[in-house]
Amino acid sequence: MNRAPRGSARAGAQPSVRARLRSGLGLILSVPVLFATAFFIMNIALAPAASAQSDTTRIQRVVSPGGIEAWLVHDKTLPLVAMEFAFVSGAAQDPADKPGMASLMTSLLDEGAGDLDSRSFQDKLAEKAIELRFDASRDSIGGSLRTLSENVAPAFELTRLAVNAPRFDDEAVERIRQGQLASLRRRANDPSTLASLGWSARAFPNHPYGRPVAGTLESVPTITREDLAAFAKRTLARDNLKIAVVGDITAETLAPALDAMFGALPAKAELTPVPDVVPEGLGTVEVKTLDVPQTSVVFGGIGLKRNDPDFIPAFVLNHMLGGSAFSSRLFKEVREKRGLAYSVYSHLAPLDHAALILGGTATKNERAGEAIDLIRAEYLKLLTDGPSEAELDDAKSYLIGSFALRFDSSAKVASQLLQIQIDNLGIDYIDVRNQLVSAVTLDDVKRVAARLKANPALLFSLVGKPAGVVPNGG
Repeated sequence: MNRAPRGSARAGAQPSVRARLRSGLGLILSVPVLFATAFFIMNIALAPAASAQSDTTRIQRVVSPGGIEAWLVHDKTLPLVAMEFAFVSGAAQDPADKPGMASLMTSLLDEGAGDLDSRSFQDKLAEKAIELRFDASRDSIGGSLRTLSENVAPAFELTRLAVNAPRFDDEAVERIRQGQLASLRRRANDPSTLASLGWSARAFPNHPYGRPVAGTLESVPTITREDLAAFAKRTLARDNLKIAVVGDITAETLAPALDAMFGALPAKAELTPVPDVVPEGLGTVEVKTLDVPQTSVVFGGIGLKRNDPDFIPAFVLNHMLGGSAFSSRLFKEVREKRGLAYSVYSHLAPLDHAALILGGTATKNERAGEAIDLIRAEYLKLLTDGPSEAELDDAKSYLIGSFALRFDSSAKVASQLLQIQIDNLGIDYIDVRNQLVSAVTLDDVKRVAARLKANPALLFSLVGKPAGVVPNGG
């Protein structure tokens, strides 16, 4: 779970503030945005190759006087501004004995900053219908800002305070800590969460990726205010910052605002090196017994990193395996033919320091063994025989046609631009992405399949009372 567990801690403490936020900006950002971004979709996501040059110019590289860079799509259709930003660091920077540090810290960035305590900070957001939130994933600390363009100045000022001068007041720390602990207690009985945590712990022992992002019931109480302040100081810096902005704001306005918001941050983050890692336990089955009627299954193995030249062919190959909700091989074999599960999926998970293919499902306890045997067999069959030409054509057609759905709101556009920066794909990636998918050939996917077949073993993590399963028995 990437997002910090925030809801329970805040719902009870400040319901009126949150309600006003949801009824204010939330309504404004809903249906009209689908129409407002239609031109962006047509001009960029669905653009033919001939217009690539003109489309790329819609994404402006804005550099502040202080050297801070952001990618901007200036769109005056609606008076809204969406900003997504990330510090490349994340829960992988948590101390080994205090997992949950990044999660707790990000949950507190908007719980008081500068001379504003938590209540005052949230009131300022609500008064102007500004939505500001933060989250932690394994490899990044992210921030999201949504505001009316007329309120961009106070929105940027509150963002500045949050990232530069978080207060970490004792009351707020304890309130959010208790919320995080309550979430951990709930998750302790959630089979799918336990299966995911179990997979990571088995795959990455003694590595940051093996630790739970949200921490543990033992670690979260040990995190002090001083820990949080020190963690923020060393992970929030200018050199690991990526920014994307979409909406009714010009480059001339944005450039100095970048310095105002982020210019006072440390020039360089003080990050602990995270080693590259290959998952362990491949070919084994881990079982955690839980008295529930279904067994939750998480499986995974070795994939490809995002900068691998074969990533796009692997992306297409995975769509045929388990990336499609209705046409993938796993869906057809596991659900349609045998009725073993309601859903089954797989996806490529290129972390900064590990290349993975991951998937999951849930099935009746008595059919769990059958389900994992089938998943293992279908994966190996696809890697051995490769797909048919018709499968490949269908996969490419879907992936090309559905790409525009990633841009049906200003927030989604900003999120995509941010991820493209994080992945270092280039500012023209939106223009060339569909061309890259279209160019994938049967030989390409067979080559990738051969690479993956060099180590096709999967690690399975099961939670429930699975029948027909031998733990650690492969």
